[in-house]
Amino acid sequence: MNFRVLKIARVAISLIFFLLITFIFIDFTSALSAGIIHAVFYLQFVPSLLDFLHLAGLGAAGFILVSLSALVFGRLYCSGICPLGTLQDIVIWLKKRSRKRMIFRRQRSFNILRYSILGGTVVLLAAGLITPVLFLDPYSNFGRIIANIFRPIYLLANNLGAYILESMEVYTLYRVEPGVTHWFSIGFSIILFFFLVWMSVKHSRLFCNTLCPVGAFLGLLSRFSWFRISLDKSVCTSCGKCSAVCKAGCIDVRSREVDFSRCVGCLNCLDSCPDNGVVFRHKKGLEANSVKPWDPTRRTFLAGSVLTTLSLVSWPVLAGGRKDGGGQCKSPQAVNRNYPVTPPGSASLERFINACTACHLCVSACPTHVIKPAFMEYGLAGIMQPRMDYYANFCNFDCVVCSEVCPTGALLPVSLEEKHLLQLGKVTFVKQNCIVYTKGTDCGACSEHCPTKAVKMRPYKGKLFLPIVEPDICVGCGACEYACPTEPKSIYVEGNPVHLVADKPPVQELEQPDTTEDFPF
Repeated sequence: MNFRVLKIARVAISLIFFLLITFIFIDFTSALSAGIIHAVFYLQFVPSLLDFLHLAGLGAAGFILVSLSALVFGRLYCSGICPLGTLQDIVIWLKKRSRKRMIFRRQRSFNILRYSILGGTVVLLAAGLITPVLFLDPYSNFGRIIANIFRPIYLLANNLGAYILESMEVYTLYRVEPGVTHWFSIGFSIILFFFLVWMSVKHSRLFCNTLCPVGAFLGLLSRFSWFRISLDKSVCTSCGKCSAVCKAGCIDVRSREVDFSRCVGCLNCLDSCPDNGVVFRHKKGLEANSVKPWDPTRRTFLAGSVLTTLSLVSWPVLAGGRKDGGGQCKSPQAVNRNYPVTPPGSASLERFINACTACHLCVSACPTHVIKPAFMEYGLAGIMQPRMDYYANFCNFDCVVCSEVCPTGALLPVSLEEKHLLQLGKVTFVKQNCIVYTKGTDCGACSEHCPTKAVKMRPYKGKLFLPIVEPDICVGCGACEYACPTEPKSIYVEGNPVHLVADKPPVQELEQPDTTEDFPF
């Protein structure tokens, strides 16, 4: 069998997924439809798993196919579909290009560490805490790296190109607002990116076999895979050429064994042996000792680590009370909210923070850049999950992009008709902060920007008008808060812990002209 063809196919598939996912995060033109976006993310393990758990539909069960593929062929997902794995492979490839010869070395298994992380992640997810996924999910980490590092560079290049073309009176490109996310999210993404680069340069794909819970889970399944890579001891001379090209460092040439649970499926070893001693075939054709058995002491340790992590179930209380909506959240601008405002389609605060992996796709897709990563608004356990930041902008009344692109089901699809009555929160007016009240200055910016006229102006003193609010018809878009010129804000949106349906605004009939009279012009 021509194993080189398999490797070329694997590289081609990984680049297709990598480029498509990268483009989805940096694109500002909505070039791809929601259907194509969901098709691309269908096989991303964690988004598919969470989408399935919240929607309970086979249309969101891509993780089942990934799991089945691991039971048949091993961890091909890690080198073929996972974008973070491909990013590490690109770094490794660049390193190889800078050297005449690059040799990979056999690495320790670190089974205790990776299975402890997997066990802790499972326990915390079962307890309703998604925090481990926020920091360890490979897809979400890749999304944050692209959204916070490479997307601004892409937009800067676009704006520079638009500026140059405009000077030549060519308007093929147009300038766009970069839309800064949050300093913590940016800092975390930069640190993670350079950490991954360092890990890839120094230790190849060790990140995938130590810190990644998806890699650990698929590694467990790979222990029982139908087909696997092994060394044919009848012809193997222990020359080490296969081990020298193994990115996972899982080949032990001395014992002529392959730890297939750590193999990331790069397929480099298949055509490296001059004696054809590396085989990829049905496990019944392999020797009984081709794969190391699972040490019972490791199983005991894993069980102990699971019991230990059970003590962390009380974390929601310490982290700001996730179950009751995050407690009293205070923004730095002294606007006190009992609940932060979650994006359209989230249905409720509790549901959203238990389903969102903070991949930042909705942050990148939002045309008004009103969706920003949270810092402590949801408490410590919900750090970097998106929220509506009405100091940055407001939610477009006729936009549902964020609900269409979410891959985890944290944001459910919302139609425009539903969006027009979807109440994310209710408007609150603070008279003591309004410049009409404090300075006797005419304003009315909040009323002018309200799409449902939940904010109206009433006579106050002389020719002045003071805002009056009707919370029942407010949809919580934040246009009034964004437009308000005061500091602290005199009008803001109080988030609804459960999204409601707003009342329809009263329809005012226009005065009809008298058609019996002649026009006065």
